[in-house]
Amino acid sequence: MKFNIRGNKVTITEPIKKYIEEKIGKLDKYLENPDNVTANILVRVNGREQIIEVTIPVSKLILRGEESHNDLYAAIDLVSDKLERQLNKNKSRMKPKGNHKNSGFKFDYIESEEEEKDIIVKRKTIEMKPMSEEEAILQMNLLDHEFFIFDDSKTGEISVLYRRKDGNYGIITTK
Repeated sequence: MKFNIRGNKVTITEPIKKYIEEKIGKLDKYLENPDNVTANILVRVNGREQIIEVTIPVSKLILRGEESHNDLYAAIDLVSDKLERQLNKNKSRMKPKGNHKNSGFKFDYIESEEEEKDIIVKRKTIEMKPMSEEEAILQMNLLDHEFFIFDDSKTGEISVLYRRKDGNYGIITTK
């Protein structure tokens, strides 16, 4: 696997770079063509928190993990473990079905464990009236939800408003 390691408000020293490559490089055994895969890694600082974001695009799938800790090396360990758990948890979904293209992963290395079945327990139909982003924020807060789907009166598109981990808001717009 190739690595694209960047630092935001932190200098990536050679020991940090080697540790990241060693820990994230362990995921090579899960990849069919690790030489054709580039892991994009961003290390940043927010106050005392050391945050590492790892994004690995593989074929049609994107493997992504983000962790934070006061100690950067601990955050690297946490994100590496998290990515490995994601692969193990979702292995049956990633296996190609029928004549679909390969997902880019080798499944003989993924541990076999009792797989959790995700089931849909509720379906809901919502009525959307055109509203501004400010109205959507107000409505989401009144409902005490983490996200809110609305018809953006400015663009006429369906949008999803969500609360970010930092307490701010984000909007996903459909095309």
